[in-house]
Amino acid sequence: MESKQDKPTAWGLFGIFARIALTSFGGGLSGWFMREFVDRRRLISRDDFLNGLALSQALPGVNVKNLAIWIGYRVLGKKGAIAGFFGTIVPSAIFIVLLATVFTSLTKFSLTQILLQGAGAAAVGLSLSMGIVAVRHLPRQVFPLALAGATFVSIAFLQWSLVYTVVAAGAIGFLHAYFFFDKA
Repeated sequence: MESKQDKPTAWGLFGIFARIALTSFGGGLSGWFMREFVDRRRLISRDDFLNGLALSQALPGVNVKNLAIWIGYRVLGKKGAIAGFFGTIVPSAIFIVLLATVFTSLTKFSLTQILLQGAGAAAVGLSLSMGIVAVRHLPRQVFPLALAGATFVSIAFLQWSLVYTVVAAGAIGFLHAYFFFDKA
């Protein structure tokens, strides 16, 4: 971990979140957050990040916004949480409004459709990459890996409700941890 004087200010944190939000898209944002805050700046641990990622996906709302609030809070407390929220949302919202204005005039061109398909494929790839990183850091025990696999099958193949699956898997994981982990 970096020392306290190496931590960015709230405005600096806002700038980091804004830069990432404006230069990435979709599920790739969480991957960029991990690279920036865990690997590059070492402001939070990988385990802390993955816990925040799991929590942000389980809470209602936009996952990336939830994760930005989590990271911001872990780095700078309440000011960091506010910087994470506004840094992720405000610049992107302004950009999207401007882009939508331009995009409406470009939809008649086939190149626009091709670019959107490519961007969609890239977003899926980035999300898959983040999922693989998260699974690689699960404890190498049967239960966590089986629960992750069952959750994946439930949503991807059985097409069960995401909300019910996450609530059920979360409850099962909590109960397993509560009753089977050492309470040292």
